[in-house]
Amino acid sequence: MNGVNRVFVGGNLTRDPELRYTPQGSAVVNFSIAMNRIYTTQAGERKEEVEFMRIVVWGKRAEVCSKYLSKGRSVLVEGRLATRSWEGQDGAKKTVTEVIAQQVHFLGGQKGTAGENDSSIGLTKEAGLNKDELSAGADFSSGNERQEFLDASHTSEGDKPPF
Repeated sequence: MNGVNRVFVGGNLTRDPELRYTPQGSAVVNFSIAMNRIYTTQAGERKEEVEFMRIVVWGKRAEVCSKYLSKGRSVLVEGRLATRSWEGQDGAKKTVTEVIAQQVHFLGGQKGTAGENDSSIGLTKEAGLNKDELSAGADFSSGNERQEFLDASHTSEGDKPPF
């Protein structure tokens, strides 16, 4: 049986997106989101926990995300999980699991607008995309493109991932 690798995550950006380009000219953007979960314990105590997830977006969508997303903005991301490893500056093996985005939906209004629930509608003309293109399910993260980016951008700056 073939496995299924599809995730949906939604939350708020923890920092502004970081846009980079591979040596071949492909755009890639990285950002993290915080996902809050509120629950009640058996004792009736209300608790909140936060999960953080790294997101990677490739191609034209990476450029659109870089232009319109910022810290605190809400997004819904559909994609697949990927795990990668590298050796840190201290020689220890580092591993990170991230979502390789296939669709990114901008939630809430753009900064400075009021009452707009899905700002992707307003972004499409300026970005040169129609609404279907902005959230289309095309896979824009080929394995070769990703590997070339990782090889080209690997630095030994401490324990940070090689982005």
